[in-house]
Amino acid sequence: MMKQFKEFAVRGNVVDMAVGIIVGGAFGKLVNTLVSDVMMPPLGFLTGGVDFTNLYFVLSEGSTPGPYAALEQARAAGAVTVNYGLFINAMISFIIMAFAVYLLVRGINSLRRKEEAAPPPSTKQCPFCLSTVPLKATRCPACTSGLEK
Repeated sequence: MMKQFKEFAVRGNVVDMAVGIIVGGAFGKLVNTLVSDVMMPPLGFLTGGVDFTNLYFVLSEGSTPGPYAALEQARAAGAVTVNYGLFINAMISFIIMAFAVYLLVRGINSLRRKEEAAPPPSTKQCPFCLSTVPLKATRCPACTSGLEK
């Protein structure tokens, strides 16, 4: 049983998946700090600190009748609310996060070495005997068949 577990654990797919999960977690932390610490402060400054958290409407009042000054008060009173402001915040965060990931991936891709273009072929194959002949040859040296240019 231990031998089978060892074979399973060191199989390429499992190890690759584990590395992917670890790197993904670290990458998630990197993106979160990029968004919350680098991108959001200037955005908050430009928008005057707009926060959509308290945008909601009440479907059913709770034990304390409304109106409620904030979403937390409505929740504390047990009111049933549709919290569209939280959805707007989540949507804005998602767009910023997706843009940050795009910028990071784009930056990482630009650091990769550009693959050198393969040189053009200098030989071709004879269609009759399948031997390799120079590209400029007009006759196959093995079977003496005429070749197309």
